[in-house]
Amino acid sequence: MTNESAMPVDPRKLELVRELGHDRPLTACHWEPGSRFLYCGAEDNLVHRWELASGTRTAMAAHDSWVRAFASSPNGEFLYTGGYDGRLITWSAAAENPVPLRAIEAHDGWIRALAISGDGRYLASCGNDRQINIWDAASGARLQSLRGHTTHVYQLIYAKDARRIFSCDLRGVVFEWTVESGVGRELVTVKALHEYDTTFRADIGGARCVAARSDGEQIALGGISNVSNAFAGIGEIVVALLNSQSGKIDQVLQAKDKTQGTTWGVAHHPDGFWIGVSGGAGRGWLYFWKGDESHEFHRVELKHDGRGMSLSPDRRQLAVAHADMQLRIYAIGGP
Repeated sequence: MTNESAMPVDPRKLELVRELGHDRPLTACHWEPGSRFLYCGAEDNLVHRWELASGTRTAMAAHDSWVRAFASSPNGEFLYTGGYDGRLITWSAAAENPVPLRAIEAHDGWIRALAISGDGRYLASCGNDRQINIWDAASGARLQSLRGHTTHVYQLIYAKDARRIFSCDLRGVVFEWTVESGVGRELVTVKALHEYDTTFRADIGGARCVAARSDGEQIALGGISNVSNAFAGIGEIVVALLNSQSGKIDQVLQAKDKTQGTTWGVAHHPDGFWIGVSGGAGRGWLYFWKGDESHEFHRVELKHDGRGMSLSPDRRQLAVAHADMQLRIYAIGGP
């Protein structure tokens, strides 16, 4: 596999190149396809848009809760956001003073994640009401509601052919859905992504992030594993690689030193490696895995907890949303 930018990259030459500060902890980030803007959510119920050329930040108000779910139309014209308020908002991405083009009360409870089809025609959302909703991206009409999960649906992603959707819930149960028929089947339970704490009588787990391998043959599901305290969220980082054809787990990626925390972001680089960001216990790390081995070949300690990550369209930079109120941009160096 080759990088879209032609020259290969070397994550061992990662460099912090920019910090964009805010006055509240950040919750997630999203790099739009045109590379003009970076978006993030924060603990202030706003969506924040940074124009990268000027460093100008614009606050976008429409949610009554934190925002962690983002998606963009393939041409970057529209931004979609989902909040813990259950509201799905459509924005004109480049508007000088962005206001919602459309606001939908999409779920009963949190919207956990959004996914856009490759052609930009359809938008999928999932949340705490155990549903997956398929929307017409242009009109906002709800086309389907997919039901089968018995617990909160944490993440979802379109297959490369856009004919299927993969979803993962709180207990690590993965479904495959045929978009045209709306029929789903349970593929596998990822045991590494779930724990039941008998002391607190609570489930903890689910995929907190998801990404597809560049060729579409694998789906990465990141979260928390080997949980010892559900109340405090104490466990170890993990990424499970699901084979999108067989529905089986190809590999489980973890940290050599059993790092405490949660994997809050995952991405695949076309040069053939997986990237994960973790946060927990006041510390954050970037991890790099080849995918054929369970442990990382390189890692970098961050300045604070990582809460979200987005790979730039040219695949040469990483944005990380941090709990210390900073959006940091890292360059992935060359040979």
